[in-house]
Amino acid sequence: MPDTTISLPRTVWEKGQHRQDTDPVVQEAPAALVYNGISHAVMMATPADLADLALGFSLSERILDNPGQLLGLDIEQRDQGYELAMEITTEPFQRLKHRRRSLTGRTGCGLCGVESLEQAITAPQRVESNLQLPAAAIQKALDVLATVQALRALTGGVHGAAWCNAQGEIQLLREDVGRHNALDKLLGAMAAQGADNAGFVLLTSRLSYEMVAKAAACHIPVLAAVSAPTALAVEQATQAGITLVGFVQRDRQVVYCGDQRIVLGEVG
Repeated sequence: MPDTTISLPRTVWEKGQHRQDTDPVVQEAPAALVYNGISHAVMMATPADLADLALGFSLSERILDNPGQLLGLDIEQRDQGYELAMEITTEPFQRLKHRRRSLTGRTGCGLCGVESLEQAITAPQRVESNLQLPAAAIQKALDVLATVQALRALTGGVHGAAWCNAQGEIQLLREDVGRHNALDKLLGAMAAQGADNAGFVLLTSRLSYEMVAKAAACHIPVLAAVSAPTALAVEQATQAGITLVGFVQRDRQVVYCGDQRIVLGEVG
């Protein structure tokens, strides 16, 4: 696996004195997503769990409908970064080529290159779920989240995305310098491992429109984060039927929509 950190010299000033030592700093590198030989997107990412990134991005951006449409993946390290070369089935590839005819460019932002305002904000997929989630489960996951974020503990420079079951137990965790990438890596790992959707995603970032759209595309019923949502994220989550929980902190959380899924009760 590529190195995710590099040790760099530093000078630390503290309490009127300084010292020189080294510090582990997180790596980021360009990652090009290529479908059937056609480059579609290049983003800056932490060079770890790149297979999860490729699958998760493909699903959350609705390029693929299911993991079975990804026939093969080759990850090659280049001088400038990484190429994630995917072979996909005919139907999604034809859709992708049709989409590309109306795009002049593409970046990790998810909106750049669209032709019109109408294309910028599309209706999210509807998420159907009868999940009943104790509020205590979100608190339980938050209490242990920092302890399982190894890269964050080492560098302080990454976002985290965790998949948690209805008891608040963290089942999967992915980290990346980019919050979108962290979520895509998590969604890809979930799809690859066949995880069910009877739980929630907990993020260390804010809740933006793109994060809600990605969650909806992968049928995530509850999306929680330690920071604030945007107004558009709340609007989109409401349309998608997603429960959106912000400002998750010790003994406090704020439900912005879909509060019928959050219930009282203890967890083991």
